[in-house]
Amino acid sequence: MKKSLIAAALAATFITGCSEPQTTSSEVQTASTENTVVSNKAELGSFGVDLSARNEAVKPGDDFFMYASGTWYDNYNMPADKTRYGAFSALAERSEDRVKKIIEDIAARKELNAEEQLVADFYNSYMDTDTLNELGVKPIQPLLNQISNMESTDDLAYVFGQSWLSGLRTPIGGGMWFNRLDPNKYEMSLGAGGLGLPDRSYYLEDAERFVKTREAYVAHIADMLKFANVDNTTERAKAILELETKIAQGHWPREKRRNRDLSLNQIKREDLAATYPGFNWDVYFEQTGYKVPQLNVSQPEPVKAMIELINNEDLAVWKDYLTYHAISGNAGLLSEDIFNTRFAFYGKELNGQQEPRPRWKRAINEMSGTSSLGFAIGKIYVDQYFPESSKQQMSELVENLRSALGERIDNLDWMGAETKVNARAKLAAFVPKIGYPDVWQSYDGLTISQNDLVGNVKNMREFFRAESVEKELQKTDRNRWGMTPQRVNAYYNSSFNEIVFPAAILQPPFFDPNADPAVNYGGIGAVIGHEMGHGFDDQGSKSDANGIQRNWWTDEDRAAFDAKADQLAAQYSKYEPIEGNFVNGRNSLGENIGDVGGLAMAYHAYKLSLNGKEAPVIDGVTGDQRFFLAWAQVWKEKRTEQSMLNQLRGGTHAPGRFRAQAPRNHDAWYKAFDVKAGDALYLPEEERVRIW
Repeated sequence: MKKSLIAAALAATFITGCSEPQTTSSEVQTASTENTVVSNKAELGSFGVDLSARNEAVKPGDDFFMYASGTWYDNYNMPADKTRYGAFSALAERSEDRVKKIIEDIAARKELNAEEQLVADFYNSYMDTDTLNELGVKPIQPLLNQISNMESTDDLAYVFGQSWLSGLRTPIGGGMWFNRLDPNKYEMSLGAGGLGLPDRSYYLEDAERFVKTREAYVAHIADMLKFANVDNTTERAKAILELETKIAQGHWPREKRRNRDLSLNQIKREDLAATYPGFNWDVYFEQTGYKVPQLNVSQPEPVKAMIELINNEDLAVWKDYLTYHAISGNAGLLSEDIFNTRFAFYGKELNGQQEPRPRWKRAINEMSGTSSLGFAIGKIYVDQYFPESSKQQMSELVENLRSALGERIDNLDWMGAETKVNARAKLAAFVPKIGYPDVWQSYDGLTISQNDLVGNVKNMREFFRAESVEKELQKTDRNRWGMTPQRVNAYYNSSFNEIVFPAAILQPPFFDPNADPAVNYGGIGAVIGHEMGHGFDDQGSKSDANGIQRNWWTDEDRAAFDAKADQLAAQYSKYEPIEGNFVNGRNSLGENIGDVGGLAMAYHAYKLSLNGKEAPVIDGVTGDQRFFLAWAQVWKEKRTEQSMLNQLRGGTHAPGRFRAQAPRNHDAWYKAFDVKAGDALYLPEEERVRIW
């Protein structure tokens, strides 16, 4: 199980669950790669919404997603290298194009500073396919030899402890996190992982599609083992699947894993062996470098189940398992035949992606993380593409949303005065971060070569782990960002009670300084509300204004909140994107509360901004209609069925089609689009969920 360290992505609840941008250049809007151009015209349409994307033959009350974006959806053809595409994807591609230009500009200059040289050398090492193809599996041969030479379960603990550096997937693993009872301290967090398929359900369900996926997985494992000159690969691949199935049986379901009450299990290091016996924790922690005076075991029973497997399963199978994951986990850094073999399963079979993304985009993706060169690139990105005026406007929007949520808390009929005081205190303590960090990541001491890609990645992992080890016993760094500025996303970090908006998301259709206010409130305003909402969702609401996990609710108010949350979970669980496969309303509950509550906050703030005046009608579209259309077009997307299934089973977000339908819980939407009883999305007033 690979888990980010301090230097990697911080604890966060993201606005979108996209782990790798799936993008294209054929979006209906133009994704400029030039420096920011000052203009007084909205980028989309005449006021900030692409009205040509609508399908007005669809009643808004029957399918608001298709009404808002149906013409685009019906006419958009998914390119062969995509599995999903939407508004986030369009901006992700714009960001990639801009980063490519940044790198090309660096490469064209002779005089480079230290960080620019790191960027140029890493990019060159990634793009040097001739060298990679000549080397084949050789760059990871020392790791494969280490696995092959294992003789005991202590050796397993040794290899597991090095998983962060080696790119291995392991059943027990962890990284440095925040102490949820004292966010000023770091704390090691341990949990269970180790699966090669997206979710435990892929191993445990008997539906035909999952049976076929498992069969394809076995064939894929066998093909990958051949690169290590393993014999009898099919039988050994079957044994690996059997082992992973047992791992899956020991895992908690996803909806249980996100329960913060169940995942808070602090323990002193000295007591770990007695509580979780059968695993050599001394050997494991020696490899991580951490001192670990105290830690948190996020999944107690699954960790014990993994230890049991470690001791009871044949060591030879564990060696084959680790051999496969060593090759698979590093395939993107090795020869093209290894990468393509992995892509045939993970890209084509699992996601419906017909062709790999261009190599330069994969290079940028590898370079853009927080535990890579993402901040070195982000510093240049911000300088070239993010105007300070956008940061100021965004700051004003955040404060407007804060005021709106404050008024809504005051007027809640289900929450008592005592809990409202605590809720107000948490709201006042929200820390917004906009655009880019105030303190940039230092890369002093990092070594990068032009012709050693695997070595470069290992050097970066060692660099960031050393930084993390150094900070382990220090006060937590609140300047650290969990995303780079060029990332199209946003997040809430409960430990710091902060809402974070990277520069790249502050563009149309989310934010446009020249768009009509209704559009900005329905777009980025609702995203701001979404992130604020995470502080008050079913799990974020378990932390107080200082980021400390504790109950600040009265029992009566918590019960009232839970009843509303249950109602929303039931509502989303009725959505069936694929026959027999529904949205997991419980697993996606935090995101759905964020969407529904964020819309309510943003609409309230929009109305306050009008100062009692009536919004103008523009191109026949009222202010309220513009607000809700902006929201729906943020969530326009098209995806392959395989990608949709992965989202349903392995993600925490409902698919975009159903996020676009969140307005069905808001009275103003019914009035704006004349939605009536009998329409497919109509909800009686008592069934409309109003939490925040």
